[in-house]
Amino acid sequence: MGGAALWLLLGVVPLAFGVAATPVQASRTHHYDFFIRETNVTRLCHEKAVLAVNGQFPGPTINARKGDVVVVNVYNQGHKNITIHWHGVDQPRNPWFDGPEYITQCPIAPGSNFTYRIIFSGEEGTLWWHAHSDFDRATVHGAIVVHPKLGSSFPYPKPHKEIPVILGEWWNVDVEKLLEETKRTGGDFNISDANTINGQPGDLFPCSKDGTFRVPVERGKTYLLRVINAGLSNDMFFAVAGHTLTVVGTDGYYLKPFTTGHVMISSGQTMDLLLHAINVSANRYYMAARTFQTNTELTVNNTTATAILEYTDAPPLTAGSPEPPVLPAVDDLAAATAYTAALRSLATVDVPTHVDEHMVVTISVNVLPCKPSNGDTSSCEGPINGTRFAASLNNVSFVASPTGVDILDAYYHSIHGVYTSDFPNRPPVAFNFTEPEPATELWYTDRGRRVKVVEYGAVVEVVFQDTAILGAEPHPMHLHGFSFYVVGRGFGNFDEGKDPATYNLVDPPYQNTVSVPTGGWAAIRFRATNPGVWFMHCHFDRHTVWGMDTVFIVKNGKTPDAQMLPRPPTMPKC
Repeated sequence: MGGAALWLLLGVVPLAFGVAATPVQASRTHHYDFFIRETNVTRLCHEKAVLAVNGQFPGPTINARKGDVVVVNVYNQGHKNITIHWHGVDQPRNPWFDGPEYITQCPIAPGSNFTYRIIFSGEEGTLWWHAHSDFDRATVHGAIVVHPKLGSSFPYPKPHKEIPVILGEWWNVDVEKLLEETKRTGGDFNISDANTINGQPGDLFPCSKDGTFRVPVERGKTYLLRVINAGLSNDMFFAVAGHTLTVVGTDGYYLKPFTTGHVMISSGQTMDLLLHAINVSANRYYMAARTFQTNTELTVNNTTATAILEYTDAPPLTAGSPEPPVLPAVDDLAAATAYTAALRSLATVDVPTHVDEHMVVTISVNVLPCKPSNGDTSSCEGPINGTRFAASLNNVSFVASPTGVDILDAYYHSIHGVYTSDFPNRPPVAFNFTEPEPATELWYTDRGRRVKVVEYGAVVEVVFQDTAILGAEPHPMHLHGFSFYVVGRGFGNFDEGKDPATYNLVDPPYQNTVSVPTGGWAAIRFRATNPGVWFMHCHFDRHTVWGMDTVFIVKNGKTPDAQMLPRPPTMPKC
């Protein structure tokens, strides 16, 4: 069914379409050069050197069409190891170029280079790229825009202009030193000094007025905002004062359009939003982003980042500040829940109904015994004396520290001792996961490099269950190599006897990052038809560093087109 027919079924009459009807053309290969080096930038009256790509923060936008191939030559001219991940790109049969350090590759050393080959398949919409090493993605990130194939069109009226809007965070301190210090002490991470929109905190902050991101618009025209949450530690509410937003896509796939006054976008997610420039009660309006976080145990950055929407064809009706938006409160769980519940795939989809692998995976912030080399535990800054912060999935705190070989190479070459194939399908201990202040003995976790191995073609269902250990909070869980159907979510403890009856198996959203509700659960389902090694982790970087990760290894299928591509000879060495 074509895009026009779908919109007519939805009761929307398209005024125009994105691409004129032309013969469908073969996929193309696009080439980019990424030079990663230190660049001096000034924010909040502080100048510091940050890692950036081609001197840009945020970095350059990659443009492609559905089914194209993009080749990116990465030159590491910085002072530390680095990798790049192409977030939301399934990379069919091609885990070699997925990017997470020590999972699918050894990092790119300073002074060396590596060429990534990015294969687009079913994705269409907004994705993004970012560093997948340490905390480098704080400044090393950018948008990926995947347009329809030539001869195809958007399933909505063609916008007048497309505008990437990247939400992020800014630290005045050096994030590399911040990471080193928290690893040394085992303490929590400092919160950021400001949220940002396209790298700028906005004119509500000191020394920030001149750099505030501005969006010029004209009355009567429609603009596509390609919104990306690149933040290391925050989910975000986002809104534009005086305007409603029509949500049409997420994570590189289309949605049934719906109108809203704000969106909630998890760390790692993308949202495609149509903004109709029809409000001229003023000539300037704030575009704003604010943290969403419900864990009262945490100190959060509750500042509001701003950009300015400016009507270029309106008279100067106002001389003061732009009109502010109405954003939900930082801890407004009801607003976040209502927004997420509205996400539906554009059309009826083919959700697998028979499940081969059922998994219930608890998500926890934990503690581990702190064992400094000098034996003095007084410097350990965990929540219990002599402990450090950790995190886990099914009480396994994943160890992704440097080894002589990454997990993909170990699997490909059958090297033993790098990982174990025994990640549990269920938590080792059943308890009331969402009850506040669980017993202290439940705070502790085990360390390991335990992975989940599945057969090619198996249908996998994962129910992510949040726990209240050290405070319940939302978790943006991201799976590399796959998009998945979010078939259900709810609050409290998942009930295997009752909750599957509430699943949406008709038009669930198709995503690569799912927000697991605070004190609740989310169920995803996917068919394992992408052979390789694929990382799964919380997209809050402090949780990733603490061990809230695991790896799916999908075996090869029987036919050549169901098997991993050969190992490229240019892979970096550890």
